Amino acid sequence: MMKKIVLVVACGAMLAGCAEMTPGQKAAVGGTAAGATGGAIIGAIAGNAGMGAAIGAGAGLVGGLIYNKVKQDNKASYQEGYAAGKASQ
Repeated sequence: MMKKIVLVVACGAMLAGCAEMTPGQKAAVGGTAAGATGGAIIGAIAGNAGMGAAIGAGAGLVGGLIYNKVKQDNKASYQEGYAAGKASQ
């Protein structure tokens, strides 16, 4: 029972730490966590959960950073187009 309480408190503390993160940092952390989870599951099936989690975490981190870059580029393109449209009126 005590282990469950400690686990819940630790998870809550980690989530509270995310409040001050930039969108890029949130994407990187989210991608890393999702990748590590998926990698651990696949690794457990293949026989090495630790290696799967490590590979998944790396892939998830890269995926999260790429996702954030694409979102930033889309936002910048929209702002450029909006500014050009306002200037032509």
